Amino acid sequence: MTITHRPALDLGAVQKIRKIAVLVAILALVGLALVSQSVGGVDGEWHERVEAVGFVAMILSIVGRAWCSLYIGGRKKAEIVDRGPYSITRNPLYVFSYIGAFGIGAQSGSVTIGLGFVLAAMAVFYLTVKREEAFLKREFGAVYTAYKARTPRFWPRFSLWRDEEELTIRPSLFVTTIRDGLVFLLAIPIFELIDAGQAAHWLRILVHLP
Repeated sequence: MTITHRPALDLGAVQKIRKIAVLVAILALVGLALVSQSVGGVDGEWHERVEAVGFVAMILSIVGRAWCSLYIGGRKKAEIVDRGPYSITRNPLYVFSYIGAFGIGAQSGSVTIGLGFVLAAMAVFYLTVKREEAFLKREFGAVYTAYKARTPRFWPRFSLWRDEEELTIRPSLFVTTIRDGLVFLLAIPIFELIDAGQAAHWLRILVHLP
């Protein structure tokens, strides 16, 4: 079920603030990675396993975000979409983004830095979600209140699953979501360069992290 409504407020400014905050958080955490190393060293078994888990998390995030985009299709400001992934959580795109954030940080070989990326993403997206919720409440009133009451903000409740028989897909938005998700994979060469710098003793290691 979707309820159409004409929005009175553009959320573009909120999205720009979110992107800036994400960039600042990423730079800070990459800075930590420059002066830290996972336990066991860059060639250790722990390091390699954490990287592998992180890679799987990034792929899951990219695929999951693309799946969500098939349902939302750029309609977030005009409709309440409550089918597919949006039937079990109000913010599935953000949930998959948290998974991707862990994957990015895990390319350092450290679970600690991976979780740091998740916490940073949660802090940034929490503020964004609060603004979006206020907007949706103002625009859709009782319809959004009912959706909010039955559907978790983040943690999925799979028993609520409902789906559509047909979807109207906007290919350009699907491709954009895939493209944005692929940026996550840039973490691989970035952290490989950090590993190489540490192995060559060009970077000073101040702390070892699990």
